[in-house]
Amino acid sequence: MSLQDPAALPLSRIVVRPGDPYFTTEQGASWTPIGHNDAVTWPELAPLFRRRDMAAVERHLLWLRDHGVTCIRLMLEYCHTEHRYFERPAGRFAGNMVRLWDDLFALLEKVGLRVLLTPYDTFFMWIRWRHHPYHRANGGMCADRGQWLTCPETRAAIKHRLAFASDRWGGSPALFAWDVWNEIHPAHGGDDPAAAAPFIADVAGWLRTHEVARRGYANLQTVSVFGPELIRHPALVETIFRHPALDFANTHLYEKGTIDAPRDTVAPALAVARLMRTAVEEAGPGRPVFDSEHGPIHSFKDKKLTLSEAFDDEYFRHIQWAHLASGGAGGGMRWPNRHPHILTAGMRQAQHGLSRFLPVVDWSRFRRRNLSAEIACDDAGVAVVGCGDDHQALAWLVRTDRLSPEGMVMPWAEAPAASLRIPGLADGRHLLTIFDTRAGCVVGRAEATSNDGMLVAEIGAVRADLAIAVGRVEP
Repeated sequence: MSLQDPAALPLSRIVVRPGDPYFTTEQGASWTPIGHNDAVTWPELAPLFRRRDMAAVERHLLWLRDHGVTCIRLMLEYCHTEHRYFERPAGRFAGNMVRLWDDLFALLEKVGLRVLLTPYDTFFMWIRWRHHPYHRANGGMCADRGQWLTCPETRAAIKHRLAFASDRWGGSPALFAWDVWNEIHPAHGGDDPAAAAPFIADVAGWLRTHEVARRGYANLQTVSVFGPELIRHPALVETIFRHPALDFANTHLYEKGTIDAPRDTVAPALAVARLMRTAVEEAGPGRPVFDSEHGPIHSFKDKKLTLSEAFDDEYFRHIQWAHLASGGAGGGMRWPNRHPHILTAGMRQAQHGLSRFLPVVDWSRFRRRNLSAEIACDDAGVAVVGCGDDHQALAWLVRTDRLSPEGMVMPWAEAPAASLRIPGLADGRHLLTIFDTRAGCVVGRAEATSNDGMLVAEIGAVRADLAIAVGRVEP
């Protein structure tokens, strides 16, 4: 039985153990977030509203599970339109939306999936603030959107919403974690980056106390951030990656010119590797970290361009493996940015492949550090992303010298045999498992010996891209 098979294991609460950069269930089984962003107004979940087609949604969730998906990221309220407010007026919870969430949690528990849940859609809440029930002009409590983090009445409303959601669904094993605030931003607190930390301390601390008082435990908590804001406002780094009230770190990877508007499928993945190396190092060795939003947002939103399916599938798959090999938990969570606003079948196949790879690594004992600057391949046309500890390592290798005019990797049948150098492994014999990320299967195994803290292994030809897991062969 695979530790990653949700159909074979009873759904149970997800926890973080001290010093462990990956997630486990209460029973101690490894658990990895593989998933995407969805919304209650998008095509695959929209039939939940007013129970238009519950069976269709259940079939979809089963299909996700069978393709390796373990988690969906959702907003309790997605206010792109006027029809899905969770409160209207402020303080009164909308019956249709409460029933929708009752139904969705029941389906998630039945199917065996979990949700990373954030209480507000702060993007459209900001853009369409004049319509929102919290706006004072609409009978709400907040005079200005720049006061969301600092207005005492607004903070009380946030706690009121979280209390309702926690009391109703916080005991469900389908709740993976609370994303307490989506894309926290200085603009939400009077353009002051320092407003974020006390907001998190107050709201996250209050929610933890509230849940412990009612159930004897608190669900995991995080806060997400639009990645470029960490560069513009370095003061946010400590808050996002190391705030003591949070259980894991969470970023949205939207780097300009690579990830947000891709021209090829390799540069965005290497950007993810670079950004995730920084994230892993900032979070520290014992805290999980992952990207809960990425995708071609500038291409889609501003240029009105939907990437070709073949290109987008490869872009997605490369980002997924760069994220995992950097030391992130899982492969990151895509924001679809497509017409229709769903992930493609090819992206689901890539997730399925990732789920098949996971049991090769003993995540419960993997105390990884990022090795992307130290690990190396002797084929000059191959880039390597990796992480490891003294007993295990993980690497993703991708050709950078064989791009088509469309920006996709052209597999090279005559690629030379290559060797891989991985530092930091304990001296002794190690088993390498070589995984074809396109086919989603193991294509080879080999043994190599680490001497003086350096393992040099023959891995064969890298024709397009490969993932490699290294584990120690016990004496």
